[in-house]
Amino acid sequence: MEKKRGADIVVDCLLAEGVDTVFGLPGGAIMEVYDALFNAPLKNILTRQEIAASHMADGYARATGKVGVVLATSGPGATNLVTGLATAFMDSIPMVAITGQVPTSYIGTDAFQEADVTGITRPVTKHNFLVTDIKDLPMIMRQAFYIARTGRPGPVLVDIPKDITQQYSECYIPTDEEVKASLPGYNPHYEGNIVQIKKAAELIRQAKRPVLYVGGGVNLAGANKELLELAELTRIPVTTTNMGKGAFPETHPLALHMLGMHGTYYANMAVYNSDLLISVGSRFDDRVTGKIQEFAPEAKIIHIDIDPASISKNIVVDVPIVGDVKIVLKKLLKELQKKPVEWVKARESWLKQIEKWKEEHPLIYEKSDKVIKPQYVIEEIYNVTKGDAIISAGVGQHQMWAAMFYKYSYPRQFLNSGGLGTMGFGFPAAIGAKMGRPDKEVIAIEGDGSFIMNIQDIATAVQYRVPIKVAIINNEFLGMVRQWQQFFYDNRYSSVCLSVQPDFVKLAESFGAVGLRATKPSEVKEVLQKAMSINDRPVIMDFVVDREENVLPMVPAGKSYKEMILTPRQKGEADTMYLVG
Repeated sequence: MEKKRGADIVVDCLLAEGVDTVFGLPGGAIMEVYDALFNAPLKNILTRQEIAASHMADGYARATGKVGVVLATSGPGATNLVTGLATAFMDSIPMVAITGQVPTSYIGTDAFQEADVTGITRPVTKHNFLVTDIKDLPMIMRQAFYIARTGRPGPVLVDIPKDITQQYSECYIPTDEEVKASLPGYNPHYEGNIVQIKKAAELIRQAKRPVLYVGGGVNLAGANKELLELAELTRIPVTTTNMGKGAFPETHPLALHMLGMHGTYYANMAVYNSDLLISVGSRFDDRVTGKIQEFAPEAKIIHIDIDPASISKNIVVDVPIVGDVKIVLKKLLKELQKKPVEWVKARESWLKQIEKWKEEHPLIYEKSDKVIKPQYVIEEIYNVTKGDAIISAGVGQHQMWAAMFYKYSYPRQFLNSGGLGTMGFGFPAAIGAKMGRPDKEVIAIEGDGSFIMNIQDIATAVQYRVPIKVAIINNEFLGMVRQWQQFFYDNRYSSVCLSVQPDFVKLAESFGAVGLRATKPSEVKEVLQKAMSINDRPVIMDFVVDREENVLPMVPAGKSYKEMILTPRQKGEADTMYLVG
């Protein structure tokens, strides 16, 4: 068998996994791998910073369902990946990070650009490897991809010392069966316990006020068709988490839209008053539950999730089902179809109550013809794109407005850092998403504070002619922090005013991108239409919006759904709370 350099083995393994795009930044310890990539038949994207590279790989994975790949050198290159790995880890995104390391004989000597990368990243990766023998390299590479994409997906790191990439060895790429056999302690459970599934079916038949509570696991599993069939068969309304958006079409009559801290009134009231909550691919995050003791207080809870560690972790459930969401929902549908029930009659009064809540408290905002409201920008983006674009959001108020006022209709349509809340995520993730889905319009909705954290990679988008659109919701504040300071810190705006910002139009033009600006409502649609007509380079749109607009509704941290803030607080007035009747 022909002997190959370690770096070439790495590339062979990437090709064997079907990888077509990698993101990263070279350096001394990863130099051999970059040399091997020189003539490799895949896209090698040079980014301007490693954290942006990790978000690009993440966005690529979220948009395509494939494993994203990021490369970095040792020391600071590898440590710059930590935030991106943690972002992917919290949101269960499949990603493989390949980092260079100092030669094996130098490890532990405080050599130049040495860092204990496996130790540093262990808490924020699903698994990680330090390669110490070139003979192990092919198997480790295959194991990394297998672990990243199976079970509950997540990021895996492979740290490769420089001498390993320089050495020569025979290259035998293991088969899938050999990879599985090499990991005897790793056995994700997919099928779901049939006894538990039958219990769940019986609870669904008996429930008078059920709600489907759907998380990102449905999107990851590609179980949207099964979810739609279940909801329509049983006439159960569906609410989604931030990560679950797109799993259920938001224009559907049974859609309750998002629940939780910034969820709709009707979604939160439905959950609070439910007698059965069916959690599918979600993890009962604190931003969803609020005060745990008063979360769905009258409901029995069914929890379907592939990760057994997520079951009863935050909320004790009545019927736990560990398994792949798609497989479990198929089995649950079969069980429900065995005993026909007149679901329309069983749910009629419940659905009427929900419609009443929708009529009483729809998702609205105070419109203006003088100042641009951020919600209006999102609505116009939805109209101009006809609801078909992939939206990648940063973190902050703009993220919540993007979640609220764009109606999502298919999986992997809304990309955002849900668990870690990573500012600066949206723009580079959009670059990765567009590279993975060139057939789709991809729009990054960013705040001015979030966007500026990774502006250096405008250069990447221009260099590779990635025609994404960036909509900056520019309020010259760290908006979400300012909102909390207004509500809970007596209007003491401490370190949130972004009084010095670049001219985003000139900034875009200086990189070779297109820059556009709207300062009044009448200009918003025109700017968006012009941006959509440009398809050969990125377009950055600066929307100068109402500076102190707030994201509402809002459930204050640690409070229950019955303490939801629905209306803006006026100066000198207490927060307006609406109690459940």
